[in-house]
Amino acid sequence: MKTSVNMKTRTMIILALALLAGCTGKNGEADGYGTFESTEVTVSAETSGKIVSFPVRKGMEVSHGSEIALIDTTLLHLQAAEIEAAMKSVQTRISSVNAQNGILQQQIENIRINITRTANMLKEDAATRKQYDDLTGQVAVLEKQISANNVQKLSVAAEMGVYESKKATLNEQIQRCRVVSPLQGSILEKYAEEGELMVTGKPLVKIADLRNMKLKVYVSGAQLSSVHIGGECTVRIDDGAKGFKSYPGKVSEVSDKAEFTPKIIQTKEERVILVYAVTIGVQNDGSIKAGMPGEAIF
Repeated sequence: MKTSVNMKTRTMIILALALLAGCTGKNGEADGYGTFESTEVTVSAETSGKIVSFPVRKGMEVSHGSEIALIDTTLLHLQAAEIEAAMKSVQTRISSVNAQNGILQQQIENIRINITRTANMLKEDAATRKQYDDLTGQVAVLEKQISANNVQKLSVAAEMGVYESKKATLNEQIQRCRVVSPLQGSILEKYAEEGELMVTGKPLVKIADLRNMKLKVYVSGAQLSSVHIGGECTVRIDDGAKGFKSYPGKVSEVSDKAEFTPKIIQTKEERVILVYAVTIGVQNDGSIKAGMPGEAIF
């Protein structure tokens, strides 16, 4: 155990010294050293239930929006069917009110025809005023019945709105049972298996975008003037006997705050040297791995 720790410390010291040497700007040397990182996302369950499908495996490539896992939706679909039946019942009640109003409206039209006839007869003393008033009274009663029906219809429509809201909530819950990948990448870790009971918030997988890597290096203040966001540079990795393998890189982030050199550098002269973190985006052809050391030339 002690040997492993000593080797890790020795490696960190070597990397830190290489960083300081690289910042000297000598010809043929890199301007900054660091390690590659990838964008990693831990995908968790958004609903509780049994995993009925979980076809992905560690190391598998997944595309953006592809299904990773499916959590049982049986109970949710049963609830949705119950709500759908209730909505049909409410719709039937609304249709019934509309039909009643249609009948009442037809009765009103018929009575108004009689009112017109009675009014003409009243002018010729062929009808009485009471007959005319009775007909207009019947119209008033029917119109009040239509108003009462419309109030009832509004109440039923509000009930329909409640069911529609519940249905939308259930549909969203059903949709969330289908766990999809938020990005294109590779499965780094798989934390559950098909058949397990999941709870909301429990991690399912960890996905990394290995196509677009990030190299985080440190440069000195003297080099900072030649580094800017969007600027192009050359990124290199070790390529065995061939020396280096180079990639085009683009600066995506430059720290606006200076940092001391790594804390493992303990001498007073080296502690006062300040460096700035620079993040470089690199398109990966499959050779770059997360945690791999790399260097940049600006």
